[in-house]
Amino acid sequence: MAALREKMRESAIANRRDLIEESNRAKHTAKEMMRLEKKRQLAETLREKVEAQETGEDLERKRNWEYSIEEDEEWTKRMEKKKRRADFEFHDQTSTAHRKYKKDLDLLKPDLIAYNLEKERALGLEPGTLVQIEEGGKMSLTAAAKDQAVMVSGATASGSVAEGLYRDANSLSYADNKPSEEAIDRVVNKLNNDLDKRGKWSRKRTNEDEGDITYINERNKVFNKKISRFYDKYTTEIRESFERGTAV
Repeated sequence: MAALREKMRESAIANRRDLIEESNRAKHTAKEMMRLEKKRQLAETLREKVEAQETGEDLERKRNWEYSIEEDEEWTKRMEKKKRRADFEFHDQTSTAHRKYKKDLDLLKPDLIAYNLEKERALGLEPGTLVQIEEGGKMSLTAAAKDQAVMVSGATASGSVAEGLYRDANSLSYADNKPSEEAIDRVVNKLNNDLDKRGKWSRKRTNEDEGDITYINERNKVFNKKISRFYDKYTTEIRESFERGTAV
């Protein structure tokens, strides 16, 4: 039994060693592949630049021909959104709340399939009108679900049947819709992330840690810092005496 236990222990050690070596080889292989891919991309970029210089072509214009119209429109929208939100300075509470609201909207991913299933039931439509079930149980939206005219005409024709789905200010229904566990977890995670960020970040306040202001502009501020760096060790006691009123 002792010899058998010793063999089992040696086998476990050998398996562990082989596992570590294989993991290290995989890591090195992945790093090597990434390094070679970066070198290949760099060489390809340099080759394109040389060819563009020899032929007199505009390299940026040549690259833009590779993008589709949809990709160009998406890139333009992204740049416009980035430009609109480039101002991160604090102006007032309203603008800050609006910027936070727009940022949260970007993170919102509504479940259109679940919504259209509920709309089918509320409007009394035939199953499969808005959501079709494909092979394997996968669900997808039909063309009717993507057509806004279908939603408007269906809501108008159904009348009171659609009141549970399309409520207005006069509706007395309240809190009768139970969200799914996934939706609740998503909201809780979002609130927890906001609390964590709020605890780690605070707006930088000018002159918060500088004490008394002894300068009239930014240039004078830098000059005073240089003077303090060299002469504070000699003048600290004199300045404190003047502040206490005990200077001779």
